[in-house]
Amino acid sequence: MRPFKHIMAGVVMGFAMTLTAAPVAAETPANMLVIANRIDDITTLDPAESFEFAGSDVSRNLYGKLVNFDPMNLSAGYGPDLAESWTVSEDGKTITFTMREGVKFQSGNPVRAEDAAWSLQRAVILNKTPSFILTQFGFTAENAMDMIRAEGNTVSITTDQRYATSFVLNCLTATIGGIVDKELVMANEVDGDMGNTWLKTNSAGSGAYSLVSWKPNDSVTLKSNPDFYLGAPAMERVIVRHVQESSTQRLMLERGDIDVARNLNPDDVAGISGADGVAVDSELRGRLMYISLNQKHPVLSKPEVKEAIKYLVDYEGMQNSFLKGQYVIHQNFLPATYLGAVGENPFSLNIEKAKALLASAGVEGLEIEVGVREAQERIEIAQSLQNTFAQAGIKLNITVGTAKQILGRYRARELDMYMGAWGPDYPDPHTNAGTFAYNPVNTDEAKATGLLAWRNAWGTDGLTEKVAAAVIEGDRNVRAQMYADIQAEFRQVAPFAVLFQKIEQTGRADNVANMNLGGAITAVSYWPITK
Repeated sequence: MRPFKHIMAGVVMGFAMTLTAAPVAAETPANMLVIANRIDDITTLDPAESFEFAGSDVSRNLYGKLVNFDPMNLSAGYGPDLAESWTVSEDGKTITFTMREGVKFQSGNPVRAEDAAWSLQRAVILNKTPSFILTQFGFTAENAMDMIRAEGNTVSITTDQRYATSFVLNCLTATIGGIVDKELVMANEVDGDMGNTWLKTNSAGSGAYSLVSWKPNDSVTLKSNPDFYLGAPAMERVIVRHVQESSTQRLMLERGDIDVARNLNPDDVAGISGADGVAVDSELRGRLMYISLNQKHPVLSKPEVKEAIKYLVDYEGMQNSFLKGQYVIHQNFLPATYLGAVGENPFSLNIEKAKALLASAGVEGLEIEVGVREAQERIEIAQSLQNTFAQAGIKLNITVGTAKQILGRYRARELDMYMGAWGPDYPDPHTNAGTFAYNPVNTDEAKATGLLAWRNAWGTDGLTEKVAAAVIEGDRNVRAQMYADIQAEFRQVAPFAVLFQKIEQTGRADNVANMNLGGAITAVSYWPITK
């Protein structure tokens, strides 16, 4: 039984409207897909290390996994990929996967059970940022070889306790679940790094594409795998160009220089209504926009201050102006469509209430820094916050930087305040509960950078234990209520203000078909796309 599959579908919010007017001036080649997107957040393409939005898009197309999603049928939930089937032991702790026969890596090496087991062991041993997705099952560098084993054509994964099978399988759909070519990777090992340095800028997968090049802050180029087990992709080349400005993406789309524009603001979405041969799709994604407060800060850690800041956000004003059509107010850490998601949004802009809360905490003349990635809508959100904070006597200094710069400081617990986005890693409620409201060791030495609670030095006020209980609850309805209760408490005590959920509006040439961004549960898939 797979109890979460039917609710994990990416909700495609319905419209793909063809817009008319002046003709497009040029066309990209028929066998090439050219995309404009912000990709400055990519820091590595090693699936054991990659943990950013744009990197997930690339990895989704480079690497097969034991289980995965069919981009043309997301509502079906996870299904077989490199594993053709699996069984679960009577005690519920061991899942045994039977590998699909005849699949090859792009090197020509066969995809073996040994590769699959080693890839997961490697991710645990390397212990990079996303490793918690696997180590939460009790895997460590010391026991990974025993708990993740290959025998013949099967891979067995044994967890430290019984979890819902769907939870384990959903985790294996994350980027970190990508299966790499052991022989090729180890041939490029340097100083015992298990090929990590090489895989940052190379690929060793069995997916629909292989990496031609990644030029940081410039482009990613992929070439198709003619031997992909699901069939050779129609798009023989995929080029993703880093284009920061919405207006530039719009112009390139109208001229025919690109096929897809992924970062159009509402004004430019409206503006391409004057272009012939262009369509716009809207798709509800799992990405949440939020702000968070460093609990090492002596003032930002006060309960009254945390509450006050949640009343200093002009949620409706932003939703109805510069975010119109692209974000909806959402004040909970589980995105809509997930098990346990709730619709309560209790906070609204209330300057006087915020002032009273600040006064009760004895706060006057507060000055703080917020770190913001160099992206138009995030800067505009920060500027809105700067304005409303000032009305309550808080001076908000905005530091804008590249994703790498800002995320580096955030992960080092250095920022007073962070304004950014978070996307689920797998389609199970623990994906967000286990990072927003879970932090078992709140010390600098823990370096649990994958946990947002840890990044903000928040001990979770008892929610860690409640999250740990929810993830092993076998009754689906009981589990859903547990997450609803956790979120109700989270809204009141957490140093987070969740602001909005993303609706991605994508401009595309209307001859581009079968483009699915992955809904709320996964990343974009290029291999079904045709022109």
